[in-house]
Amino acid sequence: MEPRWSCVCCALPEHLVRYAHAKSGDGNHSSAQQHEATTAALRSKRHVKRSAPTQDDCGLRAIYDAGSAKKLPGVLARAEGGRHVRDAVVNDAYRNIGITLDFFHKVLGRHSLDGNGIGVKASVHFGTRYPNAMWTGREMLFGDGDGVQILGFAHSLDIVGHELTHAVTHHSVRRGLGVVRRNGMVNLEGEAGALNESFSDVFASMITQWHRKQDVKSASWLVGEGVLAPHVGRAVRSLKDPGNPRLTYPEDNQVGGMDGYVEGGDSHVNSGIANRAFYLAARKLGGNSWEQLGAVWYRALQMLVHDATFRDAAVACGEAAASLHGVGSPAQRAVLHGWRRVGVLQS
Repeated sequence: MEPRWSCVCCALPEHLVRYAHAKSGDGNHSSAQQHEATTAALRSKRHVKRSAPTQDDCGLRAIYDAGSAKKLPGVLARAEGGRHVRDAVVNDAYRNIGITLDFFHKVLGRHSLDGNGIGVKASVHFGTRYPNAMWTGREMLFGDGDGVQILGFAHSLDIVGHELTHAVTHHSVRRGLGVVRRNGMVNLEGEAGALNESFSDVFASMITQWHRKQDVKSASWLVGEGVLAPHVGRAVRSLKDPGNPRLTYPEDNQVGGMDGYVEGGDSHVNSGIANRAFYLAARKLGGNSWEQLGAVWYRALQMLVHDATFRDAAVACGEAAASLHGVGSPAQRAVLHGWRRVGVLQS
C-alpha cells in the first residue's frame, strides 16, 4: 500500500479559537493553549497508509463517544443502521455524515470518502471542551467547545461536509494537496494548501444547499453558522464575501482576491480567493450550484498535483467544464468568469 501524509485539518483556524476565548474577558487563555498543544500532538503523527475497505465496513458509519478523553476512538455509541440514542451529538454526527456521503454518492457517483466504500469513523466529545473539529487522516473528531463562546460542531452540516471533503481530497491527490511535513509536523502550506481548504468549503456549501434545496440566490454562502455564540460571530467563513466581519466575526482576515494574497499566510486566509471564484461562477451560471459546477470542481480536483497553484486549479476547472459541458458553454464561461474576477486568470 502507498504511504502518505495527511493533514490534521481543523474547522476553526487558530486565530479564531484564540479570539473566541479572548471574548470570555477573564484573561484565561489556557483553553486556547491546550487546543494548540493537542492539535500539535495530532499533527506530529500523521503517517497514514491507504488501505482497502473490509467487507464489514464498506460505506458504514460508526460513531464513538470519547468521553472527554483524548484516547481514540472511545466507546461505540451508534453503528450503521442503529437507532437514535439519547446523546444528541452522536445523532447529529451520524446524520450529517450520512448526508455528506449521500451527496458524494448521488450527485457525484463517489462511493464513500475513498471512492471504494471505506467505512467512516467519528469520535464525539473529544477532549475537555475541545474547541474544534477535524479530519485526522483516519477519522473525524468533534470537540464540544466550551458551550459559551464555541457551541460545538457535529450539529453543523457545513462543518461535517467541510471536514469529510478533506478526506476526499486526501484520497484524490497523491502526496496530499498542499500537505508538507516540516520539523516533525504536518501542515497545509502555500497556494495548494489554500486550495485544499477551499475545496472543503466549496463542497460543504454545495452539500448544505443540496440538502436544503437552495439555489444560488437563496443560499447564505456561509460555512459554520451556529458554531460560534452570537456575541462571538455569525459564521466561520463566507464564500460570497471573504473577510467581511459583518457576515462572519470581527477578526475575520480571509482575503477574496489575488491582490490580497498573504505570502506564507494561513491556508484558511488565502482559501477565500478560490472560494469567491466558485461563488462568482455559481452566481453567473445561476440555478443550483451542484448541478453543473459540482462535477466541474470534482473533476478538477482529480486533475491536481500536490503543489498545485491557483492558476493550475483555474485551468483545471476550465478544462473540466469544457469536457463536461462543452467548449464555450455557459458553465465554462461562468467558471472562467469566476477565476478572472478574483485575479487568478487574466481578463
